[in-house]
Parts: sequence; C-alpha cells; structure tokens
Amino acid sequence: MRGTAIGILTFFSMFLAVAGARSAERWAELPAFPSMPAAKTSGMAEVNDIKMYYAEYGEGDPILFIHGGLGNAEVWGHQVADFAKDHLVIVADSRGHGRSTRSQQPFGYDLMTSDYVALLDYLKIDKVTLVGWSDGGIIGIDMAMKHPEKLTRVIAQAANVTTDGVKADVMDNKTFNDYIDVAGEQYRKLSPTPNEYDAFVKQISEMWATQPTWTAADLGKISVPVTLAIGDHDEAVKLDHTEMMAKQIPGAKLVILKDVSHFAMLQDPAAYDGMIRGAMAGR
Repeated sequence: MRGTAIGILTFFSMFLAVAGARSAERWAELPAFPSMPAAKTSGMAEVNDIKMYYAEYGEGDPILFIHGGLGNAEVWGHQVADFAKDHLVIVADSRGHGRSTRSQQPFGYDLMTSDYVALLDYLKIDKVTLVGWSDGGIIGIDMAMKHPEKLTRVIAQAANVTTDGVKADVMDNKTFNDYIDVAGEQYRKLSPTPNEYDAFVKQISEMWATQPTWTAADLGKISVPVTLAIGDHDEAVKLDHTEMMAKQIPGAKLVILKDVSHFAMLQDPAAYDGMIRGAMAGR
C-alpha cells in the first residue's frame, strides 16, 4: 500500500508540474507592452489627409518599425531600447491608431503605405530597413512593391498577402482576444478620438475583409531583400501561407520563431532582436 501511495503521489506531482508548464507556455501569454525610452524627437507629421504621430531614437543607419492592426508604436519598447544603441530608430502610429488621426477615407494598404512614405519624406530620411509586424509587415511588402527606393530591406513578421492567409478561427483564440482588449484600452488612452474605438475597428475591418489580394506575379517583382518571420504558434497567420510567400518573393528568407505566437516581439524579445540583426547581416 505504501508503495502504491508513493506512486500515486509521484504521478500527481508530475501531472501538476506538466499542467503548470503548459499553463505558463510563453506563446499562450500576452506580455504587457514595455515602457518606451525617452525619444530624441517626436511630433505629429501632416501626411496625406491625417496627422501622424512619430518618434525618433538613437543615431546611425535608420530602422523603421511598423506595428500591427489595432496597436500602436508602444509595442516596440524592447526593440527600441536595443536598436537605438547603434541605429536611428523611427516608430509611428499608423493612421487611426494610437495618437494618429484618421479620416473618412477608407482604410487600404496602399494608402497606409503612402502615409509612411510621406512620413519618411517629412523626416528627410532617404532609405530604411523596415521591420513590420502583422499589418506593418503587409505595409512593408506593399512598400517593397510600390516604393523600393525607400528600402534597404524588409523584415516582415506574421504578414499575409491574401485574405485566406489568415486562420479562420483566430477570433476564438484567448491570447488574440486579450490583445484586442489591450489595444482598446490603449486606444482610449492615446487617441484624439478616445470614444470611437468601435467605429475605428469597423472601418479597418472592412479593409481586412478584402485586402490584401496580391498575386504571385506581384510578389515576383519585389527586388529588395525580404525576410519573412512567423512564430511557430502564430494564432492568426497560417504557416503554409508564409512558406508560400517565401517561395514567391525572389530571394526571400524564411525564419520560424520558436515557442512564440503572433506577439513574438513581446514574448521573446532577445530572439526577435537577434532575428532582425541576422537579417540585417544577410543571414
């Protein structure tokens, strides 16, 4: 009996340990947005038909970080702290996001790309390494097609090039829904129209329902170096879609980030920054 009891206790302890490990998997958690360092300069740039918030940090070769849908520049706190040590880092809030205004003009990736091109002109920056997450990655690919002269390279994480690249059950995922809740809280804190989150979500959702719609021929015209990254537990974007993109974009490199999800820059910033530096070094 004593041996049986010890065996049961041992099994129960192992069960609790495994259950605890599973509940603590980092890809299933949404870490808090980190604090941003003090900006060297920041302001509101008048681009197209909006006022766009931007901030600059550090000195050196320029890197532009573009956040994902519903988010804002604050998601890049870890990366800004790292790359501002040896680069000029630019972040901004996309139209309607964070501190930036929006207009009644329908959201579209070409329009959002043109906002960032206008911002670079406003800041008198000729060419950047563009690191984009989710919608930011889509904007990076759009810029690679439409404005390659603005780019040294593109590093796009969790981007899609057709609407069927998004998982059908993404809205059933707890981590993704946690992000939507946090994005809403930040919108109400930062936006010049803090009570219009639902209207903003409706407006941008109309874009997501129909865009992007790029073909293999479109992607085949890209001439700047592209690195495509995706977390091995991404809740939103299909891995095989990212693999397809890597085959269709000439010379593209695919990086699968381990034990992270759509929110890799928050869940494993050291590996994420290492991926960026590797891409910039041509690895």
